Amino acid sequence: MAKLSLRDLEVRGKRVLVRVDFNVPTEVRGQKTHITDDTRIRESLPTINYLREHGAKTILMSHFGRPKGKPVEKYSLRPIGDYLHTLIHQPVIFSHDTVGEVPQKIIEHMQEGDVALLENLRFQPGEEANDSNFAKALASFCDLYVNDAFGAAHRAHASTVGITKFVNQSAMGFLMEKELKHLRDGLENPAKPFLVILGGAKVSDKIGVLKALMEKADVILIGGAMANTFLKAQGIPVGASKVESDKLDLARELLETAKKRGVKFLVPIDAVEADEVRAGANMRNTSRLSQQHGITDGWRAVDIGAATIALYQEEIATAETILWNGPLGVFEIPEFGEGTIAIAEALAQSGATTIIGGGDSVTAVKQAGLAGKMTFISTGGGASLELLEGKELPGVAALSDGK
Repeated sequence: MAKLSLRDLEVRGKRVLVRVDFNVPTEVRGQKTHITDDTRIRESLPTINYLREHGAKTILMSHFGRPKGKPVEKYSLRPIGDYLHTLIHQPVIFSHDTVGEVPQKIIEHMQEGDVALLENLRFQPGEEANDSNFAKALASFCDLYVNDAFGAAHRAHASTVGITKFVNQSAMGFLMEKELKHLRDGLENPAKPFLVILGGAKVSDKIGVLKALMEKADVILIGGAMANTFLKAQGIPVGASKVESDKLDLARELLETAKKRGVKFLVPIDAVEADEVRAGANMRNTSRLSQQHGITDGWRAVDIGAATIALYQEEIATAETILWNGPLGVFEIPEFGEGTIAIAEALAQSGATTIIGGGDSVTAVKQAGLAGKMTFISTGGGASLELLEGKELPGVAALSDGK
């Protein structure tokens, strides 16, 4: 069932409470908090600006970090409010409390077009507990509720689910709509050949996604530390590489399922190995991986090798739809990031519909300066994985049904 959209609401003069996802990476330099990646803030601007332009009184709320239900200075949203001010070129009224008299007074004095930001939702234990009293307190601030926090839509928290019981209308914002369009509707019947690239550390994190996508994909390319589990499952030595030993049978089962379904399931045919996982370590490209020649004893696979890059590039060149989730090596160490960057470049040149499904693969695409060449980049890590598995997201399910 389609959900109510922000554009279905009459917002002029109304108090509109918007759940955004401002949980962005930051670093402290001197006395100041600096945002190191503002994607999630920028992606919420279409919703915020629409509300401003249509005369709403916009009240934003978000979580930030893991303060565990109590105020922690370094997780205050104030610096993010200050940063938002520079993007929308108007003051953002900051409430140093999340609920209670302080935000209540601020909201009472708001004019049409004003924007306010509440303090971190997770300073309150009621947020993650989905406490109905906390949800009711938040709902008392608004006439309408909009959820634009795709990155938090897989959590059944007070600000994403509980609040919807206490408001007349709850709708999805433009970012939420865009995410669902690409990650759910767009992959319902993808243009073929449909190629999936999965990386990252653990097979266990991606089991649901692998099983769901196996029904639609023509080709699946595996990289990252999760590849080691598939290699070991085929009797290929992996040295001191990370392996999920308890998932070897599952890896064999997935390889078998792919074979039965006629899905081309490719794992690395060579690797970059290093004697330590650190910058400046000794490293080299292995020969072709086999049961006789694997990763050297005591060494670790840290990236896909040159032959694997070439093989994967060939597959990418013929695809019409590509979904990528997870890096193909320890890309945060530049020497071990060549495979991930090469794959990002291949996607940029492919001419296919390219969907980057959240998490570290987004960082990789940005580091390579190729974000502008991708069709769609998701802002959600866990939320995008759950959506790709075919699960219903609690934060979406709770919204009012559309026309």
